[in-house]
Order: sequence, then structure tokens, then C-alpha cells
Amino acid sequence: MPGGILFKCRMKRQNVRTLSLVVCTFTYLLIGAAVFDALESETESRRWEFLQSVRNNFMKKYNITHEDYRMLEIVIIENKPHKAGPQWKFAGAFYFATVVLAMIGYGHSTPVTIGGKAFCMGYAMVGIPLGLVMFQSIGERLNKFASVVIRRFKRYMRCKETEATEMNLMMATGLLSSIIITTGAAVFSRYEGWSYFESFYYCFITLTTIGFGDYVALQNDSALINKPGYVALSLVFILFGLAVVAASINLLVLRFMTMNAEDIRREEAEAQIAAGHTFAYQSDVNLSEKWVRGQSNYCTPDIDEQMSVCSCTCLGGTGCINHELLLDPGYHPTDIITSSLEPGEGICVKYGEEEALVFTDNPSL
Repeated sequence: MPGGILFKCRMKRQNVRTLSLVVCTFTYLLIGAAVFDALESETESRRWEFLQSVRNNFMKKYNITHEDYRMLEIVIIENKPHKAGPQWKFAGAFYFATVVLAMIGYGHSTPVTIGGKAFCMGYAMVGIPLGLVMFQSIGERLNKFASVVIRRFKRYMRCKETEATEMNLMMATGLLSSIIITTGAAVFSRYEGWSYFESFYYCFITLTTIGFGDYVALQNDSALINKPGYVALSLVFILFGLAVVAASINLLVLRFMTMNAEDIRREEAEAQIAAGHTFAYQSDVNLSEKWVRGQSNYCTPDIDEQMSVCSCTCLGGTGCINHELLLDPGYHPTDIITSSLEPGEGICVKYGEEEALVFTDNPSL
């Protein structure tokens, strides 16, 4: 059956697409590994050799054993978070909860008690989906606002096309993301004492939710306690920045879903045509044109009525639940198509560049 063959072809194309994405992703991973190896491996070796030399000199100078040195390391590592001030008072706990909900996970402070660890897992299970939905919703609102601004700007500039395209929205969200990151980098460079490049790196790693933890804000001079304004600014940067990033991701996901939907509709139309049917989705069909047998092979816009066909695939009858609920039992799409036509006339059904004809003297599809 042609429809079955096309269905198998569609599945094969989708499988090929998925396999191609997997291969491209793993290739990208291999390229990234090779580049990082070339850039970081030698420096890592030199740093390790230097630290080993410092450790040996320290142990000789103060005549301490390996066990004592190891204990000293543990004390220094464990003391590092406390140098930033209390991490679990309300301001610090709120900062930690924000990092958990946003899936950044710096690792600058972690729960120590069993109760804290158990609550963190339950809190994350509820908070992460809630945060994703919130950021996605805010991102959609930002895209809507950007589309309104773009339309008004195009009207003001008297452009022929005034609608906001996906490319326009991507450029707008990309510009806004760049402004947030560059501005945030300047602010954190001032407050944290980092270079501008280090601050830019921190902002990017934060807003992409990578969160390595090598640079963490609010960890100097007991900022969580002594600088409430800076704490609030950092939280606003994280939340608003993630919302803008979510807007960009929303556009990318929407574009991918649109491409998938277009491919599916096109393939379904091809399957219907191959099976001898002229069914198509209402949104993709142009039924506003008549064909008259014997005239030139083109459609003439000589029709007064707007006609449509049902958007389901059953072609009428009582076997479809949509028709059982909405339509008369004797409904059939060809009744609508042929009822407004004179003998010898037909409907030009278009799907993209494909056309099919239905004539009243031969209504079988």
C-alpha cells in the first residue's frame, strides 16, 4: 500500500535524522576533548609539579609527616567556605536555594547534615520543574513583548513586511543576552576584584547553568551579610538572565518543533495523494479557487464561498469520534466540496507546490 510505504520512508528519514544528530554530537565531543587536551594538559602538569615541589619544601622546612600535611589540607579545604562568612543564614540559604532551583550548582556550599541532604533532594525534585516552567513562561512573555516592539519599529520605519520573524526574535534575544552578560561582567568585576574577562566568563558559565564553581560571587568580605544590595543585584542577575536565556531556548525549540510538524504534514499529504485521497489539513489547503473542465490549466479565483474540509483523516462517516460529536452521521467531505459547484467544475486543492483536482462529475477521491 502506498501510504504504508510512505510511512516506512518517513520513519526511516526520522531514524536517519536522529542517528545523524547522535553522530554529530559525539563528533563535537571528540573535537572538544582534543582542543581542551591541547590547551590545558600541559599547564595542568606544570601546576602539579609546582604544587608537589611546594609541598615537599613545606614538609622539610617544618618537619611534618604526610599524615599531618594531609590533615592540614583538609582543614584548609573545609575552612574555605567559612572565609566568606556564614553560608546558611537566611541570605546565604536563599542564595543556595536559587542556585539549586536554577540548576547552576556552584558547589561553594553544600548541606552537611542528613536532614539537610534529604531536604535538598526533595526540594530540588519540586523546585527544578517549577523553575523550568517559570523561566519558560517568562521567556515566552519576553518573546511576545519583543515581537510587539519589532512590529512597531518596522511600522515606524515603513517596512513592507511588518511581522516579527523568528530570525528577528532570535536577534533581539541574542542582543538582550549580550547586554546582560556584558553589563553583569562589569558589575562583578568591580565588586569581586576579578578581571573583566574573568567576570564575563563567570556570567556566561552562570547563565548557561554550567556552574563550575571556580568563580562564585558573594564569597568575599562576608558579602552575604554585609552587602544586601549586592546580594539582591546578584539574584536579579541570575533570575532575569536565565529568563532571557530561556527565551532564546524557547525560540530554538519552537523552530525545531515547527520543522518537525511541517515535515510530518508534508509526508501525510504525500501519503494521502499516493493513496488516491485529496485530504489535507485546513491550514494548508487553498479551496478558494475553481477549476472548470476544458479551460486553461490554471485556477481562477471565481468563487464566492469559503469552503473547507475536516482536519481529521477519516473522510467522514460515523467511524470518527469527531464526526460523532460534531457532525451529522451522513457527513462526507465531498458533499461540501461538490455542493457549491456546477457540473464540470472542480476544486483546486493545493499543498505547497502540489495540486490535486476534484470534479463534481467524479467526486470519488
